[in-house]
Amino acid sequence: MQLRKEQRELIQARIKAAKSIAGNLYSAKFEGIEPEDIKSQRDFENLPFTEKEELRDVYPLGISAVTENKIVRIHSSSGTTGTPIIIPYTKRDVSDWAIMFKRCYEMAGITKRDRIHITPGYGLWTAGIGFQAGCELLGAMAIPMGPGNTDKQIKMMIDLKSTVLCATSSYALLLAEEIARRGVGDKIMLRKGVIGSERWGDKMRRRIASELGVELYDIYGLTEIYGPGIGISCSADEAMHYWDDYIYLEVIDPKTGEVLPDGEIGEIVITTLRKEGAPLIRYRTHDMSRIVPGSCTCQSMYPRIDRIIGRSDDMVKVKGINIYPGQIEDVLKNISGVSSEYQVMIDHLNGKDIMTLFFETEQGVDLRDIEKEVGSEFKMKVGLTIVPKSVSIGELPRSEKKSTRIFDNRY
Repeated sequence: MQLRKEQRELIQARIKAAKSIAGNLYSAKFEGIEPEDIKSQRDFENLPFTEKEELRDVYPLGISAVTENKIVRIHSSSGTTGTPIIIPYTKRDVSDWAIMFKRCYEMAGITKRDRIHITPGYGLWTAGIGFQAGCELLGAMAIPMGPGNTDKQIKMMIDLKSTVLCATSSYALLLAEEIARRGVGDKIMLRKGVIGSERWGDKMRRRIASELGVELYDIYGLTEIYGPGIGISCSADEAMHYWDDYIYLEVIDPKTGEVLPDGEIGEIVITTLRKEGAPLIRYRTHDMSRIVPGSCTCQSMYPRIDRIIGRSDDMVKVKGINIYPGQIEDVLKNISGVSSEYQVMIDHLNGKDIMTLFFETEQGVDLRDIEKEVGSEFKMKVGLTIVPKSVSIGELPRSEKKSTRIFDNRY
């Protein structure tokens, strides 16, 4: 994807503004780099990447590219370990984020007549408040539940006749299973689901859509780049459109840093075009996807990225083989009788690595045969011999936030 002239000019303006604040991340990082020197695609691609650790190193507000009196809000990454990343927002940043989120709702066919049930968390995390701001700008009714308290979630969903569910895929599945268990599906008025914050496979997608009776849309974003709402899937359900008047997106080889051609899978790198509080130039997200070439059948002119297949830092290596969560889901998705939920345990026993794949199975299947099939498919598609273990549906843990699926016990 090539930079357009207006995108390059916006990037030049952001670098100039960022360098104007003495002592921040950018004044040192871009020393000797003048905005007007960025005249071509090659000039831009020669700019250094921005890494997550750099943002931690300037905690709390060393990333800020504006004077303090222009900061109206801060958010922080949802990570639970290490120094947090603090992202400052100006009034314009907050407004721009709401505009992008409103576009997401509109792309999903959501209107001001809808009642939007928001379960992602509020507070320092960017999720809940982003869903709400876009909802209010759209003119729909926001039901700001936040996470947890499933009893109350279902009661409010029924009483207020919620039509749109916003959630992580893990919590959407938990709600779907609980609604089915209680036998109250006929009282649920949901028609759409906007799902984000973690990757999820086709089998999980089909389960949630079927059990809730909704159309599902993937929403994309990360705290460092506003939050959720910088992209969403459309009615064609082929990929996610992203707002290229607010962000410029590249895909690189995560090992070499080389920019890859459209269509090749690599690591997403994002440059913000309008963000004032904390503009980011060539920020390595570690999310793995590809730019989808060509036009979309939905007729939208906004460019697309494919669904996130995992993160470059989520990869595990077992017996010399690189494994991503998306590969595991690809193995399980077409095996009849296997549900969407799985968990991986990697151990080092008797001098060798052992990977055990726990997966949920439906009632009435032959457990020995299905374990054999899963083991065979994994060996064929991924190239690794594993220990397949079938468990009953509901036996693996559910989460109100993000699910942890891979546990590496070797270290």
